[in-house]
Amino acid sequence: MSQQSRQLRLGAIIQGPSGNMSAWRHPDAVADASINVEFVQQLARKAEQGRFDFLFIADGLYITPQSIPHFLNRFEPITLLSALALVTRHIGLVGTLSTSYSEPFTVARQFASLDHLSGGRAGWNVVTTPLEGTAKNFSRAKHTEHDERYRVASEYLQVTKGLWDSWEADAFTRDKASGQYFDPTKLHTLNHQGHYYQVQGPLNVGRTPQGRPIVFQAGASDAGKALAAEAADAIYTRQETPEQAKAFRDDVHQRLIAQGRSPDELLVFQGTSVIIGDSEADAEQRYQATAQLVTLEKALEYLGRYFEHHDFSQYDPDAPFPDIGNLGENSFRSTTDAIKHKARAGNLTLRQVALEEATPRPSFLGTAEQVADGLAHWFLSGATDGFIVRGGTPTAFDDFVDQVIPLLQARGLYRREYEATTLRENLGLPEPENQFAAKAQRVA
Repeated sequence: MSQQSRQLRLGAIIQGPSGNMSAWRHPDAVADASINVEFVQQLARKAEQGRFDFLFIADGLYITPQSIPHFLNRFEPITLLSALALVTRHIGLVGTLSTSYSEPFTVARQFASLDHLSGGRAGWNVVTTPLEGTAKNFSRAKHTEHDERYRVASEYLQVTKGLWDSWEADAFTRDKASGQYFDPTKLHTLNHQGHYYQVQGPLNVGRTPQGRPIVFQAGASDAGKALAAEAADAIYTRQETPEQAKAFRDDVHQRLIAQGRSPDELLVFQGTSVIIGDSEADAEQRYQATAQLVTLEKALEYLGRYFEHHDFSQYDPDAPFPDIGNLGENSFRSTTDAIKHKARAGNLTLRQVALEEATPRPSFLGTAEQVADGLAHWFLSGATDGFIVRGGTPTAFDDFVDQVIPLLQARGLYRREYEATTLRENLGLPEPENQFAAKAQRVA
């Protein structure tokens, strides 16, 4: 696909009041945003007004009193997305669900149902659950090791996709005259017998409007990239610079080719936050006003979450970032590796690391023109296929839709209208073939 024909893709993340971990204290914030359905519906409508490709909901399964406030009380993703399906018409609906603490049959059924309910707009963000404490909520003696979690996820996706292919698209004839409800030649039973799963099938939901829901993979470790190249339609990741992002995207493309897939079959999305001001100084002031809501105590708690809820308050905050060995490698591995590398390279103190993580400077901060320039540069340089956008203040997302989207449209980089009805079509991704029907055709 040529650079000229490519269109920038955008997702909008639903994450509490937006901003940072203390943004709920901001004068403009809806303090209970994470559990306020009217607020979320308003955000969804605003994103659809901006012709966003999809809404994206992150999730987790383990909390402590020190968790980020909007993690303590929030909607379960599929329930919320089902509600949003009824008040939107075009925007995709992507929810996070863990392969480490769920069963393939249930998940296949849930996302297939959401795809039917929304007319073909469902997406699943596949995660392997980084936090070790999650095991305590699911009657597990211990949390599965990092690389094995991805081996589990690989087989899990094979099973789920096989279940989604249980029925061919025209299997349900519902012929009242003959009494035939379905064509038995178009029903396929999986009978999966693997290392981790034994699942018979078939799924009790028909083939979905977009063939199957879109599969996202979140994570930048080698195991995560390998899983994405094998089985995903999109990746949600985050790099600091366009050069790093391009190297990441090029690596993923090489992995796709090694899997016998085309680079056009997978989209890379960079997670990013934005703040738009009347001037660069105004945008900076808005950032500082939000950043100052976070105390050092809360910042240390936030940082600890990435490192298996490690207690960083035991260290001198103004001493160099402590040597914590391999702590974090079995949780948010790519994130914790990046934090430790940045701290060492910059000779940063614990205070600096904690505050930067808790109140990260937005990737794109400035006037609407400056933000549009930045997004365009990353996209046109081949660093990314799109962005998953979060407001760096509670009002920044509305500013982005009202001010930045029109500039991207004027440059021909972003749609003015939705091209189609399904998420797959709007993302420009091919419809997958039914693996069982395709096999039967090859045999014939």
